[in-house]
Amino acid sequence: MADRSEGGVYPASCSGGFVLGGDKGLFFWHPEKPLRIDFIADPEPDLPDNRFNDGKCAPDGYLLAGTISTTKVAGSAALYALSPDLKLSKVVTGVTNSNGLAWSLDGKLCYYIDTPLRKVWLFDYQHGQLLNRRAVVDTQVIDASPDGMCMDAEGMLWIAFCHGGCVARFNPATGERMLQIDVPSRASTSVAFGGPDYDVLYVTSGQYSKAPHKDDGRVFAITGLSVGGLPAHTFAG
Repeated sequence: MADRSEGGVYPASCSGGFVLGGDKGLFFWHPEKPLRIDFIADPEPDLPDNRFNDGKCAPDGYLLAGTISTTKVAGSAALYALSPDLKLSKVVTGVTNSNGLAWSLDGKLCYYIDTPLRKVWLFDYQHGQLLNRRAVVDTQVIDASPDGMCMDAEGMLWIAFCHGGCVARFNPATGERMLQIDVPSRASTSVAFGGPDYDVLYVTSGQYSKAPHKDDGRVFAITGLSVGGLPAHTFAG
């Protein structure tokens, strides 16, 4: 696995393993056999500069995962849906940097970020299908790149802003920024709720060459929030 760049790791409930997404497609990985990976699909073998980036498991057991153009070719990437029976379909085209995903509390709506557009897009969701695309949050209120995203127990969106060193809470119904919290690393990349009561907001970070920091690459924990999250969903394959 050393020659493979992984963009995401997603728990799979039936196999007891994980789905990996990287520069050579999607694979199953089984912890009890750490050197073994099983190929699922590679939807973009003709685009060597593309790789899988962010993704998330849906409430109904589908996995949605998108690709990124590492050479920033606008519109050359896409968002894909993997069904529990391992059928892969393209659900959003014309993507450049596929990033954050989240679902409404009832599972009927899906929120999605294609980073360069600096908006949160909303779709009607059902069994891996994304319909009726519309923009609901304009993230340009923060001068940074919207990256990973999650939803809290009150149905509000949390977004990590890469190159912005912060996370922010938005109301998807109004587009309002409700709260912004700074973190030490400018390269804040994603967010997720965890802890025994799902009341800790974890923030991952990478590296930002224009503003390096000793805490780059660390995971930060934000506590004392007035709201928590919910357990993550798993892939049903």
